[in-house]
This record gives sequence, structure tokens and C-alpha cells, in this order.
Amino acid sequence: MKTSRLILIAILVAAGLAALKSVVANRGRSVVAYCAQDQTYAGPIFREFQRQTGIKVRAVYDSEAVKTVGLANRLLAERRHPQCDVFWGNEELRTRQLAAAGVFRETNGWGAFGYRSRRIVINTNRLSLAAAPRSLLELTNEAWRGKVALAYPQFGTTATYFHALRQAWGDARWQAWCRALAANQPLLFDGNSVVVRMVGRGEAPVGLTDSDDIAVGQADGLPVASLPMTEEALLIPNTVGVTRGAPHPKAAQRLFDYLQSREVVQRLVSVNALEGLAADEVATPTLRVNWDALLRELDRTTTELSGIFLR
Repeated sequence: MKTSRLILIAILVAAGLAALKSVVANRGRSVVAYCAQDQTYAGPIFREFQRQTGIKVRAVYDSEAVKTVGLANRLLAERRHPQCDVFWGNEELRTRQLAAAGVFRETNGWGAFGYRSRRIVINTNRLSLAAAPRSLLELTNEAWRGKVALAYPQFGTTATYFHALRQAWGDARWQAWCRALAANQPLLFDGNSVVVRMVGRGEAPVGLTDSDDIAVGQADGLPVASLPMTEEALLIPNTVGVTRGAPHPKAAQRLFDYLQSREVVQRLVSVNALEGLAADEVATPTLRVNWDALLRELDRTTTELSGIFLR
């Protein structure tokens, strides 16, 4: 009887040790990613990363309406007890804001890769290229009253764009333009993809959006086209950062490197999630941003945007 009991105990101990060994072995075999890139594009890349490395990506995505802002706020809230290993951002402003707040590790905390751009989009059934507005200033003309679609300027790349314009133009000119645009009764929507759909359906002949959303609209057969890039355009890279105190640091480093690889950037370009491999390959002069100065004015500019556009 005693012998049977000892054998049973030995079996249970062995099973427990095996289970513990399995947990330890697999501790680095997963990584948590907060992802602002569209799931349509990011999902296949995460699956390919898992296929190549054996590391499972547990991805958390954000909604279109508050894309990037929601995830950024979550990372800030979790700063002292990080749940996320890697943040994949779809624009630069919020990533720099998180870096300034100490969310990312001190050394090699974040990087940028590829680019897309802010563009004016038009409905080609309602508007010819010759008749389209050639500048942002023209959008405040009476001819475009109630005919311009854009996402709420407090969120996502629309917010980044409005902040960058303020720096480029100076406060007085920017304030005047924002107030004139708001007075011209633009159509405000929850996200840039919605802007493209509304323009494609003819609810607005012109809109402000991102190049990748225009490409999706065209692929879906919508009668939309982007106007040429000008000096008013803003180039928007993807970004990736590793959190300070990441729960799975080795797996996080591998995903960090993988997302910046040429293989991944080329794949994103091939599906029109990005326009090109690197911003320095763009010949057209575009907006240049002093990010430290922009971050110092971030709260003030956001408050002013809310006062102008949310009435």
C-alpha cells in the first residue's frame, strides 16, 4: 500500500515538473502587440511572424474612430505595470508622445518604417481633376460649403496633420483657416476610411484622408482619385516600439526587428497599406515637423481643435 502511494506521488511530482518545464519553455513563445495598423494588413504579417519564429502574437486592435489615441491612452495607463510588449503605430505623433512619457525602453525604444501620405481625395464622377481644389485654402471657399469630408481632427492622422499645419503656417494663419473651414460646414466622420466611402458614394465631392484609404476605395471600385502630392502633404510612417519592462523582452525584440524588415515593408507597400519603403525617397517637398515643439503644444492645439470643430 505504501509502495503504491509512493509511486502515485512520484508520478504526480513528475507530471508537475513536466508542466512547470513546459511553462518555462514557452514563456518566451508569445508576445503581446497593441496594433493601430489595420487588422486586414497586420493580421497576415503577425501570422507569418509566428510561422517563421514559433512565437504567437496576441494582438489588441483599436477602433477606426479613435485609432492610435485609444491604444496610446491604454499604454499610458499601464506604464507602471506593462501588459503590452510591442506597439505598432500607424503614425508618428502618438508614438513620439509615448516615447516622451517614458513608455518605451530607454535604448532603441522605437523606430519608423515606410510611409503613406495625407491627400485630397475627389469623386471622379462629380468632379474633374481640372475643377478640383488645388490647396487646403481653397476648401474654405463658398463653392465647397458642405461639400468637404474629413475625420474628426482630434484623432488619428487627421489630428497629426492639423498639428503639423499649425507649426508650418504659424498660429494666426492656422486659426483663421480652421475657423473658416469649420464655418464652411464640413462633413465630419469617424475615420479616414469612412471619408473615402462618403466621397465615393457622392455624399461629398472632396475629402481629406490618407493614401492607403484611397487605395482601398479604388480597389473596391469606388470612383475616387487622389490629387497629386504637394508641399502641403504630410508623410506618415508606421512606427514600432518596445515597452519599458516588456513582459516578453526577447520575443518583443524579434517582433520589433521583424516589423522594420524590408520583407514586411515591401509586403505593406504591395497591398497599399504603405506608399513606399522610406520617406527620403520622395522627391516632392512636403511638411517637415519639429516634433519636440509640436509635443509641447499638443494639449493646447487639441483643446483649440475641439473648440473650433465640436460645437
